[in-house]
Amino acid sequence: MTHARLALLALAASALAPAAALASSPDAWAAFRLDVRDRCIAAGRAQGMTAPQAVIHPFGTQSYGVAVLIEGKDKRICVYDKRAKSVELTPAP
Repeated sequence: MTHARLALLALAASALAPAAALASSPDAWAAFRLDVRDRCIAAGRAQGMTAPQAVIHPFGTQSYGVAVLIEGKDKRICVYDKRAKSVELTPAP
């Protein structure tokens, strides 16, 4: 899947959660995205990725943040638990 397709997927998914975007301030959402990025990249590195790029869904679901980690042909989904502030990754393909 290309970066453009992943970005399009993230954009399409964000259209599904417009009400959630209104619930918090822009600064709170920016902090959320940074935390998702940092924790997902750290988890990817712990699983052997050396320099993954992260495509972050801007709001996630009510309970979870979602990101795609990309490093070459290696792509993994990262799920961030908003309550526990923990992440899980799909395994390497």
